[in-house]
Amino acid sequence: MTRGEGIVWLYVIILTSMCTCAAQNPIVPAGVYLADPSAHVWPDGKMYVYGSKDESPDYYCSWSLDVFSSSDLIHWERTENVLSSKGVNDEIDYSNERIFAPDCLCKDGTYYLYYCLARGINTEGAAVSSSPTGAFRNGRVIHQPGRSQIDPCVFMDDDGQAYYIWGQFSAKVAKLKPNLIEIDSATIQDSVITEKEHFFHEGGYMIKRNGIYYFIYADMQRGNMPTCIGYATGTSPMGPFKYGGVIIDNNHCDPGNWNNHGSGVEMNGKWYVFYHRSTHNTNTMRKTCIEPITFNADGSIDEVEMTSQGAARPLNPYSTIEAESACLLFGTVRIQDYQKNNDELGEIKNNDRVGYKYVDFGTGASSFEVSVSSCNKGGKIELIPDQPWHRSIGSVNVPSGNPGTWSTASCTVDAIQGVHALWLKFSCGAGESFAIDSFKFFKK
Repeated sequence: MTRGEGIVWLYVIILTSMCTCAAQNPIVPAGVYLADPSAHVWPDGKMYVYGSKDESPDYYCSWSLDVFSSSDLIHWERTENVLSSKGVNDEIDYSNERIFAPDCLCKDGTYYLYYCLARGINTEGAAVSSSPTGAFRNGRVIHQPGRSQIDPCVFMDDDGQAYYIWGQFSAKVAKLKPNLIEIDSATIQDSVITEKEHFFHEGGYMIKRNGIYYFIYADMQRGNMPTCIGYATGTSPMGPFKYGGVIIDNNHCDPGNWNNHGSGVEMNGKWYVFYHRSTHNTNTMRKTCIEPITFNADGSIDEVEMTSQGAARPLNPYSTIEAESACLLFGTVRIQDYQKNNDELGEIKNNDRVGYKYVDFGTGASSFEVSVSSCNKGGKIELIPDQPWHRSIGSVNVPSGNPGTWSTASCTVDAIQGVHALWLKFSCGAGESFAIDSFKFFKK
């Protein structure tokens, strides 16, 4: 290795370093945005999540990919820049386009990362690594002349045959050749599921359970927007598939929300759905979340709600709760950057409200405090359990003063015990707004 090559590899090592974070929902820390999550449990027993790395409110995704991994679904380790289309760790030498929606397959100790690019004739490709966290090398085109689209996923059946799935509005499925980086063009089947019959938008993912094949995807049956993760079932990876229903809907995660994209995976005998939520009042700054799911005896999947707790226990109100862990947002309020590696709930206006599901108050709380920015004429935050129209258990005054001035405000609260949803309802003058960073309760 030359001195120059050594310097390049030093930068690769720095940029692909790992950092650890503890999270409920979302699973990624403040300042980090991971969309289109494709989750897998690999032979080491850990969960790995591959997804698009968002970085701007002006465009989707970015030019590099990160991987998140966890042994307990609570503590997540981030490995940065496992594949890039330009700059350090550029292994896609035929394009400098942004990388969208990856998926990964493991066979005989080799990991194949499949991706698509923002534009171009050869949008889909694959890169290879001996590690689930890369770095992935030698990106090359997946051959499918005249059928390039977006959002690839790969499914390996029990007999070892791998299937490549991709498409928007109309899903396509084909067998992969034994080298796992070429499509068998003779096997391509189009319109396996469609927008008309299955509400299919994009973002496919496939699993098999008890002999049933589940095609999971971004479902646009509600509000003419692909906010849902839906599924269809069949007896073959190539269909036919029958529409099954919605697994989760991320509507009201952000005022600028547009789409969803996710996956379903089993770990330690329990099943989960991974999905993303928008932030920043835009559809291009998204964060990955997780919820437990249940299969019924007939193979159907019950729809689940968005929560703040995700795969963990309810939130502990006697430790600091970051305001951005709200799972339901109504009005103009949105999650946005506050400081480096710190998010806030911002643009809070009169009659906005947010929900946290769920909070365990244990044997009872006596008071509440919040880190809040001032509002010109002041305002109020009401604390409401269970449903936003229920009776308030307390209210705290938002200080009046110059917007952007931060302080701590507090109030006493009525008796409340056990597990509840918690709603914060906001009031302020017309045309005014404020923000909150975090809050906590204190025990009796």
